[in-house]
Amino acid sequence: MGDEQVLTPDEQIELAREAFESATDFTVAVEEEFALLDPGTLELTNRFEELQAAAAGTELEPHLVGELIASEVEVKTGRCDTFVEAAQRMVERRAQLRALAGSLGVGLAATGTHPWSRWQDQRIIDTPHYRRNNELLQYVVWRNNSFGIHVHVAIRGADRAVRVANGFRSFLPELLALSTSSPFVEGVNTGLHSARTQIFTRMFPRCGVPDAYADWVEFERYVRLLYETESITEHTQLWWSVRPHFAFPTVEIRICDAQPDLAEAQSLAALMYALGVRIARALDEGEPLPDPPRRLIEENLWRAIRYGLSDGLIDFERGVVVPARARLEALIEWVMPVAEEIGAVSYLAVPGANSAERQRARHAEGATLEQIYADLALVPPRELVGG
Repeated sequence: MGDEQVLTPDEQIELAREAFESATDFTVAVEEEFALLDPGTLELTNRFEELQAAAAGTELEPHLVGELIASEVEVKTGRCDTFVEAAQRMVERRAQLRALAGSLGVGLAATGTHPWSRWQDQRIIDTPHYRRNNELLQYVVWRNNSFGIHVHVAIRGADRAVRVANGFRSFLPELLALSTSSPFVEGVNTGLHSARTQIFTRMFPRCGVPDAYADWVEFERYVRLLYETESITEHTQLWWSVRPHFAFPTVEIRICDAQPDLAEAQSLAALMYALGVRIARALDEGEPLPDPPRRLIEENLWRAIRYGLSDGLIDFERGVVVPARARLEALIEWVMPVAEEIGAVSYLAVPGANSAERQRARHAEGATLEQIYADLALVPPRELVGG
């Protein structure tokens, strides 16, 4: 692979600001990360480069990228004007990826963590970006074998984008609770609903819930400090759970576990998208938004990591714990004024049980981690892998 074009920090920051100022409001893109599996053992397998080579010249090629380890692949919808379009692209990308992987005898899965594969057996892919992160983070990056779903919501205006990111902060626990899919890792039942979030947000620097910034200037001042002190070498080393993105004029929501079920992935993405639009509209119209201190958001984030949808989150206005499902239902009601406009209404729902709850229930009934994961994985027909 050739080295990517390198922009100076000043160029990155200025181009990002200009892109936000000229952005088209509320386009959307979804990114999904998948584990690559040996179909016989369901172990993680380091075969990303083979998938990348096989995708060359196909419709999938520009939408398939590497994501840290060679046993992981990410597929992207690309920019969409409505959520109906994005949801259909999610169907297409999953089908394209499954066909490509199947032709190579590679299985796929989309839970936040692999239940037992060792991080020591995974190889960092050889790109300039990941070589830099490997050199910088060492054990922190080696240990991060995790899989998520990210949504980009385009926001016009640099100051407005910063404030939309601020607005997402208090809703991150609800989004995580809805998405939890990673109760198992390293061969154990962790007791958590999102082991992925605990591993990622508690180990990486500049991760989890960001501070709120008054405007682009204050945000830019912080980013410049990081560059000037050589704390970061590129903007993507801000690994927050929500961030203004420098390469696209979007607010990127990164808190959620990957989703085994396509319909639940679509529903989750629809809620993140609708929230982005609803927050922007609230800011435009002067509607007050919740703004609890970071320490309180982190308290709810821990509740989501530990219990997912199965317990409660704190209502800080009333000082009481309410069921997480009730919080999600209220959030869906709040976004409804914009959901019809963006084509998201039919996708918004709170499931009777999310992936972590279903996995934990099966484990409590006596199913092994291997049995549970086998039911979630997508593997090619046996004749393709010599079975």
